[in-house]
Amino acid sequence: MGFAALLALPLAVVALTIAGVLVALLARLPPGDLRAALTSVETLFALRLSALTSVAALGIALVLGMPAAYLMARRRFPGKLLLDTLLDVPLVMPPLVAGLGLLFLLGRNGPFPELGMELLFSPAGVVVALAFVSTAVVVRTATAAFRSVDRSCAIAAQSLGASPWTVFWRVELPLAARGIAAGAVLAWARALGEFGATLMVAGATRMKTETLPMAVFLNIATGETGIAVACAILLLAAALLMLVAMRLLGARRDGRLRNEQLSRGSAAGCGPA
Repeated sequence: MGFAALLALPLAVVALTIAGVLVALLARLPPGDLRAALTSVETLFALRLSALTSVAALGIALVLGMPAAYLMARRRFPGKLLLDTLLDVPLVMPPLVAGLGLLFLLGRNGPFPELGMELLFSPAGVVVALAFVSTAVVVRTATAAFRSVDRSCAIAAQSLGASPWTVFWRVELPLAARGIAAGAVLAWARALGEFGATLMVAGATRMKTETLPMAVFLNIATGETGIAVACAILLLAAALLMLVAMRLLGARRDGRLRNEQLSRGSAAGCGPA
């Protein structure tokens, strides 16, 4: 067996496994039953709640994450390495552990009992849980995007009299926009599929804190496979849309980098004739 065949075998196993999972999910229900499940009141409620809470969490993540990322990318200060490590903790923390920590922080014995008791086990609690997990994604991806921007552009703007605020809004943010947009898509995907932290902070109450992942869990647990499959397919469709968006953003960024490299090569006299 040749070297290429040895490499192709694991690739085929991975691809066939993914295809098998998708086909098994899509073929679980007859088209008529699937259509009824997709349009049921519970499915539509879960879809609406997931969309509203994930978008709200993404807004919070962007408002908090972009300034934090810019500071981490462009400034030096004591304890930065420690803080940088701390910001990555939510990325590796199991969601159930994150939710448990939020529950203790906002619970009756936490430092914010009056505020926390209003947030817990409510749609607002869903937003808190989703914002916690998605903000870390925004901070990490936006930091990388700001660091990829050529620092000389900001220095040139400052030498012309631009204030730090103007440099941020008019120079560095537009140049980092594609990377930040890709990070926002990733953070939204993370929020839309979040389950563990949501379960601990908001609970699993039908028609109240029932997001799409929660609807899958509740209906599988009670043997109502139809709605569970319908919600799973909606999550799958959203994931595929986000994957397409990520690919488009990545293709545009690669094209821009390729054009910049060709321009620099031409300026140095080594470009294509």
